[in-house]
This record gives sequence, structure tokens and C-alpha cells, in this order.
Amino acid sequence: IMQENRSFDSYFGTYPGADGIPGLAGNPGTVPCLPDPNRHHCVRPYHDTSTTNFGGPHNHLDAKLDIADGRMDGFIVRAEAAKAAACKQFAFPSCSRHPERPDVMGYHDGREIPNYWAYANHFVLQDHTFESDSSWSLPQHLYLVSGWSAHCTVKGDPMSCTSAVQNPDSPPHSVRNPTKKPPNYAWTDITYLLHLYGVSWRYYVQAGGQPDCVDGQMFCTPVPQNSWTPGIWNPLPWFDTVRQNDQVSNIEPLGHFFQDLATGSLPAVSWIVPGAKTSEHPPSTVSTGQTYVTGLINSIMRSSAWSSTAIFLNWDDWGGFYDHVRPPFADRQGYGIRVPAMVISPYAKQGYIDHQVLSQDAYLKFIEDDFLYGQRLDPASDGRPDPRPDVRENAPILGNLANDFNFNQKPLPPVILPLHPPFS
Repeated sequence: IMQENRSFDSYFGTYPGADGIPGLAGNPGTVPCLPDPNRHHCVRPYHDTSTTNFGGPHNHLDAKLDIADGRMDGFIVRAEAAKAAACKQFAFPSCSRHPERPDVMGYHDGREIPNYWAYANHFVLQDHTFESDSSWSLPQHLYLVSGWSAHCTVKGDPMSCTSAVQNPDSPPHSVRNPTKKPPNYAWTDITYLLHLYGVSWRYYVQAGGQPDCVDGQMFCTPVPQNSWTPGIWNPLPWFDTVRQNDQVSNIEPLGHFFQDLATGSLPAVSWIVPGAKTSEHPPSTVSTGQTYVTGLINSIMRSSAWSSTAIFLNWDDWGGFYDHVRPPFADRQGYGIRVPAMVISPYAKQGYIDHQVLSQDAYLKFIEDDFLYGQRLDPASDGRPDPRPDVRENAPILGNLANDFNFNQKPLPPVILPLHPPFS
């Protein structure tokens, strides 16, 4: 289950035992105070009780400036600069408001997101999961299904592809591609191996409008809702391998997920991506996203699938929100800034905090180990070469999700949570 645009500290920075914000919730160190050029003083992280946030810009340059050579103190400067640029170009209503503190420094806790904290209490919270690519949503979703974000110059030729940390081809009708021109995703994605090995899969998408903003800006221009998940979160239909293997029909509306649960026909591997309203992508509300995710997980827990399911819940990028942990280096494309992640399963270690270094690449590694006998998306061995610079699943710093399970324990029971929990 992939959600949108939150940093780890913005959701779990005060979670007991996690690597959270220094100086808060018993964490060692002094509470950071980040420079704010507009207010001529620094701003510390603060408890944000609002379920509507705006966050900050989150492309590759923003990640670099937020990280600030490892000082992790550029979040306010970058957010204010982006807001000023956006307000100069567009007359957003929010431009007339001057909040006391930028909400990139705000954090939520169990009072605003009680269900997410309940899942962490009962199952596994991962506190060193980083976005695979140090930029925005589309590259993360490309990494999620293929272990790479690239730009290809020759249609249908994987060897024409080169790394693209920020600007891979965008699907039609997205902000970066308002035309009907299809992108050229010629390199190999994980469904190629799943199909080759006869492993069932589906990619469930919810209806919703375009969420992301004009490049480098903080606020989104309104667009009409449509009947399909925005392409930046739904890149699989444009991969050559998906089309060549006649697998496009495996990308299905979210309603089919509930039907598959009811009939006991859920595939071996499933991805679920939201529409804009339920995504938690600012300015979509935290509460609406939590309700949507809780509904998905409740449905799984009430079904026959629960006994043999591992749910991986992740947020694709940091959305401009503050995080204090410097990302480790994987290669020139990542890792990016830390994001929330959890494992929910009858065999997940109960109340466990996983401190391993992880990224979205870990999901590919788990799928490959669990269903593909350890075969990797590796040009040297997968039967379909492409020029990716490395095999991310084999990165020495990448942990193993298998460590989050205990198959000798008594299976954990379902934890059915209210769809609309009260805020305390």
C-alpha cells in the first residue's frame, strides 16, 4: 500500500523507541532549530494538530537543498522560497496567509494518526526506510516496480535508457506531460519476471485527479477529477514488458481488490495506489488518508487472506516535511529522504522497531526472494538486458524485510480499527 508525501519525523518523530526528533520524546540530543529567513529567527519542530498540511517542494533540487550537505536544515528556506515563487506567478488564496510557523516543521502523533500508531504498536515500524530516488513521486513509483528511474531515447530499446533522477518521461495528462504522448519505459520491470515465473500479480488503482504541482512550486492548481489514478502513481501500463506480455489488464480499479478478497482470488503480489483525495498528498487531509488505509487493512484482516498476507505500508517521498536523518548513499540517484514504513502481518514481530536501512528496493528484493527463487532484476541474469547502473536489490547497505517476521510465533490476530477514530 503506497501513500504519499510524508517524512518519517512528520508522522513518527515522537514515537517511543524510534529514531525520532532529537530532544523530543526521550530522544538524545538538542531539539533542532532550523533557519527561517522570513521570520529572522529559527523554528523548532512542533506538534501540528491540523489534519490539512501544505508541506514543501519535493523535487531533486529540493532534496539536495533540504539535506544541505548532511545538516538537514534547509527545509524552511526551501519551502519559503518555493512559496514566494509560486505566489509571484499564481494568485493562490494561501498567499495572503502568513502562518506563525511553516508546517514543514510540524509533526503529528497518536492524537492525529491514532490508527497508524496502533499499527506500529501491534506490528512492525521501520525507522530507517528511505525513498529510493531523491526526488518526487514518479521516480519513486518507477523504482517501486522496476528498481530504476530512467529516460529512454529510442522507443522499445532498453539499451537507449539512461538514469533520470528527476525527469523520466511522464505519463499522458500529468503536469509534466499535458499531451496524450505515451512515455517510453523500455527497461525491465518486476512484472516481466513475475510473468516469466508464472506468479500472479495485480496493480489496483483508485479513481482520482492529478495531485502534483507545477515543478518547484508548493501548491497545486485544481484539475477535474477523472476516472483513473494519475499516471505519476500508475506507470506500469506504459512499460514495454507489461504490454508485450499482454498484462495491461492486470492494472485494475480498486473495486476489483475487494472483489478478489471476497472470492479468495487475491494474487500473489499486489500493489495498491490511491487517488488524490485519499493519498495524504498535501493538501489532502491526513484523516482521509488514514480512513482509506484503515479500510483496506480492515478488509484484508476480515478476509481469508489475512492468515497468509504481509502488508507493506509505505509513503513514497517526504513531501517537503522535515526529517533529521541524513540519507545514506546508494548511488547517484539515491537514497532520498526518510519516509514512514510498516509491516502488518500475522507473522510480523509484535511491537518491533526495525532499524535496518531500507528503501522501496527492499520490496522488490522480498518479492524476488519469496516468489522468484532469488532472481534479481539484473541485466546479467534476468534474460532482458538494460543498462541500469547497479542492481539495487543487492546494495550492501540494503536490509532484508524477512527480518521483520517470526514464523515460529503464534499468528497475531487481526486488529480491526475504527475508520474514523476520534482525535484527542
